[in-house]
Amino acid sequence: MDEIDKKILNILQKEFPIDEQPFLIVGQRCGISEDETISRIMRMKKEKIIRRIGAVFDGNKLGRVSTLCAARVPVEKIEHFVKIVNANKNVTHNYQRNHEYNIWFTVSAANIEEMQMFLKKVKEETGITDILDMRAARTFKINASFDL
Repeated sequence: MDEIDKKILNILQKEFPIDEQPFLIVGQRCGISEDETISRIMRMKKEKIIRRIGAVFDGNKLGRVSTLCAARVPVEKIEHFVKIVNANKNVTHNYQRNHEYNIWFTVSAANIEEMQMFLKKVKEETGITDILDMRAARTFKINASFDL
């Protein structure tokens, strides 16, 4: 990753242009063409440096609910469990930890009922019932960007 890639990443994280041709503007800010900008972004996506490009909304202000879940999943069932959890478009993070509760994921839903239905479905489809539902009582930060 060179300095131009780092500049692109900083722009994408903090000041993505709301425009018909956002990558043209990003490229202009970096001193490269729109095509080169798109090519670099596609490469960084392929290399998994960029996972997704999209807006981040404050779900609470939009009336949505979210939670952090921790599940105790036997090693032999992890792959199936993760597949079921990740099939839901509202799951934003899912990762394995070296802990008794070894699979952690976050999910957002339109309301509490939808979230409860999702968690019920995960339990039914995976047979994993030991899932902690840890809704935040207070938000401390909503921005996670990194200067490169």
